[in-house]
Amino acid sequence: MKVRASIRSLAKQPGAQVVRRRGKVFVINKQNPRFKGRQG
Repeated sequence: MKVRASIRSLAKQPGAQVVRRRGKVFVINKQNPRFKGRQG
């Protein structure tokens, strides 16, 4: 999982979902798990 200041490029990938958990913004991608990430 990548920790990034901006997750916009991860969120644009096909199959990406933006999820808020515990006050953090995560991108989860079941099609291509390489593009998982967390903001901050």
